[in-house]
Amino acid sequence: MPRVIGIDPGTVSFDVSGLHDGQPFLQFSMSSEAARDPGRLVERLVAAQPLDLIAAPSGYGLPLVALDQVSERDLDLFILVRSEDRGDREKVGSLRQLVHLMKEARLPAVFLPGVVHLATVPTHRKVNRIDMGTADKVCVAALGIWDQARRLGIHPAKTTFILLELGGAFTAGLAVREGQIVDGIGGTGGGLGFRALGTLDGELAYVMGRVSKSLLFTGGASYVAGDPELTPDRWAARAETDRRARQSWLAFLESAEKMVAALRVSVPDPAEILLSGRLSAVAGIAQALTERLASIAPVRRMSGFDRSGKEAAQGASILADGLAGGQHRPLVEALRLSEARGTALDYLYVASAERIRRDFGLQ
Repeated sequence: MPRVIGIDPGTVSFDVSGLHDGQPFLQFSMSSEAARDPGRLVERLVAAQPLDLIAAPSGYGLPLVALDQVSERDLDLFILVRSEDRGDREKVGSLRQLVHLMKEARLPAVFLPGVVHLATVPTHRKVNRIDMGTADKVCVAALGIWDQARRLGIHPAKTTFILLELGGAFTAGLAVREGQIVDGIGGTGGGLGFRALGTLDGELAYVMGRVSKSLLFTGGASYVAGDPELTPDRWAARAETDRRARQSWLAFLESAEKMVAALRVSVPDPAEILLSGRLSAVAGIAQALTERLASIAPVRRMSGFDRSGKEAAQGASILADGLAGGQHRPLVEALRLSEARGTALDYLYVASAERIRRDFGLQ
């Protein structure tokens, strides 16, 4: 009867979901601004004990590294900032401090892999890729597997779908076949996000001269609409009458459609296209994507076991339950998480690849 917790360190909020013997017992959310004081989160985790396992915030992912074994190099790899930026709290957030506080509290936690770590993704799809989907996207896919298996009455290993994660900042996509993640397009390498630009044109990177981490969180639909502080609800309404907002609306929808088209190379006949994330709840977005994608497969907004909780946090708790030997163990086995290996920098072939790996202590 495992008692577990999953954590999603989102751009807009930190969300926590708990399962006890497969049933929800805990759900709460705090703004990312509030989460800059990680001691508050750790206090709530300690108060939730006894716990068998926590799926810790894992950033770009680690191959199932236990909290008590995580090294400083591991932290550099899952936070993924250059050496000169590692002392800048604005760039690294509070994740490193959170990990240290969790260690001090001796919490039973594990760090989850990102898509690039998974053995189920063929290596040729990883060439020159880092962000194929962060660890929280693996968690959302886990919830999608649970959701489809439950609704259709099938084993997790029989699930097949394409997932569009429409987050508050980034848009990402994953391809799942027979209960395994076989491909992914991460938020920094995918379609236009609400706040983030997604794929960065190489020539744009060149003329900028130096690409900062913070730049990756700009250039999205709200910027195209001319108002970086625009909320998703106001954006949907403004797109009816404002030219720039309409332009951003169409760019967002079309880039999401293109992501699905790209992922069909890996899963040509998905049983469904699942929508998740903050923007999937915005009036008009799910409807517009359903109309655009209906010729490929039925489009559904993902259902979780807790209507108020974020999908990634719920998926993280499912993975924690399965890893702890709970009722979701068949789902974890279908995903083959135990076979995750390597680092997010293993498949780089650009001229500076060796320098990059040295910067992260891999040479």
